[in-house]
Amino acid sequence: MTLTAQPLADLPELDALQKDLAINVSKPERVASVALGAALLLFGLSRRSLGGALLGLAGAAVVARGATGHCALYRRLGIDSRQLNNKAGVPDQEGVKVTQAIDVDRAPSQVYRHWRKLENLARFMKHVESVEQIDSNRSRWVARGPFGRPLQWEARILNEREGEMIAWESLPGAEVSNAGSVWFEGNDEGGTRLKVSLKYDPPSGMIGAAAAKLLGESPDQQLAGDLRRFKEIIENEAPE
Repeated sequence: MTLTAQPLADLPELDALQKDLAINVSKPERVASVALGAALLLFGLSRRSLGGALLGLAGAAVVARGATGHCALYRRLGIDSRQLNNKAGVPDQEGVKVTQAIDVDRAPSQVYRHWRKLENLARFMKHVESVEQIDSNRSRWVARGPFGRPLQWEARILNEREGEMIAWESLPGAEVSNAGSVWFEGNDEGGTRLKVSLKYDPPSGMIGAAAAKLLGESPDQQLAGDLRRFKEIIENEAPE
């Protein structure tokens, strides 16, 4: 007897399972894709040209990527960005690297002590909501991600020389993998040359980095602004 019906084909649970299996893009990356795609689409339409139309089509495709959570390229490469990050820090040749420096009119020892009290970092880092010291080496971070979505991770100090430098990396499971160092060097004016080198994997991959830059959230600008706020805060406090 020939089967003319497939009783399981119309089950809502099966349909939901098929849709879930097709999703291979993480939620933060989907949000960033929609943001970047929408910006490209609007910019392309505003150009009123063939190039603008092509840019608009590309933007629509990126929006669809975010809306559906499916990336054909990821599928061909066997990538699923929803998988939990199990690496510490940021591997070589990966991530986005940012370096900024600023002169602060305070002695290196004072600048170091202020920075080393990690709870202070949320006072001047614009996108950091809180930093909680877990023990002498580990800390817990909460930051604002794309569209205000909270991102969390834990970090540990890898190397430290009192009054001179601090180096750190995020722990496995971080929603934002990162690593870097901050240096406190005396300058000719008796103050401190504060230098920060940061490397991180955007919470939504390179799509997120592109969206952030397009929307005016360049990591270089963010870090430079953070350091300017730090300088203002510490220079307005009474010297220790």
